Amino acid sequence: MDYLKRLDAYEGELVGTLQKLIRIPSVEGEPLPNMPFGKDVHEALMYMLNKGEELGLEVKNTDNYCGHIEIGTGDDILGILVHLDIVPEGSGWTYDPFGGEIVDGKIYGRGTVDNKGPAVAVLYAMKALKESGIQLSKRVRLILGTNEETSRWEGIKYYLSKEEVPSFGFTPDSNFPVIHAEMGILIFDLIKKIRTNSAGEFSLRSITGGNAPNMVPDSCKAVVTADQYQKILDKVEPFNNENDHRISTRMRGKSLEIYAKGISAHGAHPERGLNAISVLLKFLGSIHFSNEEHNEFIEFYNKKIGMAIHGEDIGCNFKDDISGGLIFNVGKIKVDEKTAGLTINIRYPVTMNGEKVYEGIRTVTDAYDFGIVKMGEQNPIHLPVDHPVVQTLMKVYQKHTNDMKSKPIVIGGGTYARAIKNAVAFGPVFVGQPSVEHQKDEYMEVDLLMRASKIFAEAIYELAK
Repeated sequence: MDYLKRLDAYEGELVGTLQKLIRIPSVEGEPLPNMPFGKDVHEALMYMLNKGEELGLEVKNTDNYCGHIEIGTGDDILGILVHLDIVPEGSGWTYDPFGGEIVDGKIYGRGTVDNKGPAVAVLYAMKALKESGIQLSKRVRLILGTNEETSRWEGIKYYLSKEEVPSFGFTPDSNFPVIHAEMGILIFDLIKKIRTNSAGEFSLRSITGGNAPNMVPDSCKAVVTADQYQKILDKVEPFNNENDHRISTRMRGKSLEIYAKGISAHGAHPERGLNAISVLLKFLGSIHFSNEEHNEFIEFYNKKIGMAIHGEDIGCNFKDDISGGLIFNVGKIKVDEKTAGLTINIRYPVTMNGEKVYEGIRTVTDAYDFGIVKMGEQNPIHLPVDHPVVQTLMKVYQKHTNDMKSKPIVIGGGTYARAIKNAVAFGPVFVGQPSVEHQKDEYMEVDLLMRASKIFAEAIYELAK
C-alpha cells in the first residue's frame, strides 16, 4: 500500500523528531501560569502540536491541558491516545536519559517506549495516510495527554470535558498483539505515627526511597546516628554475601548513611525488578533501634510485605480466571522521627473492586495502627475478545507479523484505554521483546519503531475507512 511505502521514506525524519522529543525532560512539574503540568511537559505538548502543524495536519490546543492532531472527515472519531509526560529517569543509565542517542540500532532515552516513540510513530502514520490521498469516513485524532504517569489524569479528563469524546480507539502504550483487559489500579499511602523517641545505641533518623508509585525503586537510603557504628558495619558483608551485594554505607558528618541498590521496573511488573526499599528494610531488620516504634514498623514491613509481590501476607492475595493474581508494589517510602509512610501501587483483578482490596488490607494493618490514605483508583476495563475493535486490531497485527499463536492478553498496567469507551491498548512492544519502560537505559529499536508505525497506519485505515 502507498502509505506503507511512504513511511519507509519518512524514517530519518521520524527518528529525528523522536530524538528531539526525548531531549525534553517532560516529567510533570509544579504548575505555572498556562502550564498546568509544569514547563517541561508544556514544552513537549507544544513541540508535538507544532510538528503536527508543520506536517500539514489539523491541530488544536485545549487550554494547554491536552491537544490533538487530526486527519479525516466524518461524524465518528477514532481516538488514538498517547501521553508525552514521563516518569523520572532514575539512576544508573549507560546513556544520557535525555540524549536520544542511537547505538547499535536502538534509540535510548526516557520515554522512547513509554510513550514518546509510539506517539511519533502514530503521527507519521497519519501523515502517510493523509499524503497518500486515502479518504477516511471517520475523523482520526491523535490525542496528546500530559500527566498520565501520575495516575491523576487531569489533562485527559479536562480534554474530554471540553472536546468531542471519541466513540472508540486505541492507545499504543503497552504490548502487541492486543490488550483486551486491564486490571484495576489503586494508589494509597500506609501511614503510621511515631509517638515515642527512646534513647538507645542506634537512632533511626530517616528512610527515603523511590521516585513514583508505579516504579519499582532502584535505590533507598537510611540515616542512622550513634556514638559508634562498628556493629552495623560488621553486618554489611555477611548480608551482601547472601543478597548480591546490595548494601553500602557512607559517613556523612556524625551520621551513617546506609544505601540499598535495587533494579528499576514498571510497577505493573515488579517481578522484573528488585525493590530497593525491601532490600534495605530487610537489612535494617537486623539492627535494634532506640525507638521501638521504628522497630515495629520495620518488623511489620518484613513480615507483611517483604519481597512478596502479590500481597500474600497483607490480606489482599486475590485472583481471578481472567487476569490472574493481584500485583503489589511499594513505590516510595518516607520515614522520620514522627511518621513512617509507604506509597503503595496495586493492580487488582478485573472482576473485583477497590473496596474489597482495602478491606483485606485493613484486616492486617489495623492491628499495627496504620492509617490508609487513598490517593487514586482506576477501575478495571474488559472488552471481550470478539469485540470488533479487538478483532480488527488482531487481524492487522497478524498480517504484519505472521504471528497466529498469540492471543489477546490482560495487563496490570493502566493506559488511556480506560479514558474512553470501546478502547484497548495496542503495541508498541512486540511479542518476545523485553519490557524496558520505567527502567534505566529505556530504548526502542529503530526497525521495530518503524514496523510499529506501519501497523498503526494500517490499523487506522481499517478502523476509519
